[in-house]
Amino acid sequence: MRQAWPALAIYGASTLLHLVVLAVMSPPDGPGLRDRLLAWDGRLYTEIAAHGYPDGFTYAPSGRLTGSDLAFFPLFPLLIRAVHTVTRLDYGTAAIVTANLAFAAALITVDLLLTRLHGRRTALIAVVLLAAAQPMALVFVMAYSESLFLALSAATLLAVRREAWLTAGAAAMLAGLTRPAGVAVVAALVLAVALSLARTRRPAWRPLAAVALACTGTPGYLWWVGRRAGRPDAWFSIEQAGWGTRWDSGRSFLRFLGETLAHGEGWVPVSTAILLLALVDATAVTWRRNTWPPLLVHGSAILILTLGQTSFYHSKLRLMLPAVLFLIPLARALARARTATVAIAVTGGALFGCWYGAYMLTVWPYAI
Repeated sequence: MRQAWPALAIYGASTLLHLVVLAVMSPPDGPGLRDRLLAWDGRLYTEIAAHGYPDGFTYAPSGRLTGSDLAFFPLFPLLIRAVHTVTRLDYGTAAIVTANLAFAAALITVDLLLTRLHGRRTALIAVVLLAAAQPMALVFVMAYSESLFLALSAATLLAVRREAWLTAGAAAMLAGLTRPAGVAVVAALVLAVALSLARTRRPAWRPLAAVALACTGTPGYLWWVGRRAGRPDAWFSIEQAGWGTRWDSGRSFLRFLGETLAHGEGWVPVSTAILLLALVDATAVTWRRNTWPPLLVHGSAILILTLGQTSFYHSKLRLMLPAVLFLIPLARALARARTATVAIAVTGGALFGCWYGAYMLTVWPYAI
């Protein structure tokens, strides 16, 4: 608890700030705070927890293939159902509770990991930036799977740092059952195992078993969806039919950047373009610093996966949330500053991050 309490305090303060700003931003005749936290994907996860997955493909009346709940990975709704069963809370409240428990666990684990890598002061600053100052950090307290994925990603990296290989493999496998970006976690684990085997120059069964275990998560769910729908590429077809998501090597992202920076209008596209460029720049800086290779691969892989596919541009900041890597340059710079300077910078960043997420949830009319 002596190690965990600062991260828990940051969780409490950041969550309270997110909720206060969201309540202030919400119009009095609009949805309540609970409904805001269950918006968009939150309702879909809650529906899966309550009713399970469809039996196969779903089609529009015209016969066109549509998106379905099969696009959403199973671990988060399974945990919602578990919390509902244990506490007897309704599914919506259970979903919010599940996300917040995962968020608290994620902050503790990230704090432990970064303390080992960069020291206590840098770690605490990075945790504050992660919890509140990131645009879209509000999603961590919503019924979304980002908090769970972050917790499992950080747990994998922390276990790798401690060379607890089987724990790392189990956490990576669970991350792969949470989001498709679990491949970034597996890539980080594979690199760590390769570096360990190269250093010791002798085979060891635990690291190899960890890699084998980690590689069962995402492929296992994709196989299950293909078997349920009767086609091996079922998950990819559902993603493209429902959300237009497919791999295009970043062409759609570059097109978005060009059009937005040349003659874009509106706060959301312009700010999204600028913030994504800032994330790319921060990631590039970490490549020029002495960054721990597994963390470098994890964050860079999430960046590539996010920018290399055709997902909605206004969702890309949310998809980047678990990539702790890009927070490190700023956290290390602030760690060298005076305490008063750090307090002013972190407070201003937290207010901006909380406002940005609340704006996207209350004013922006599209899914986040």
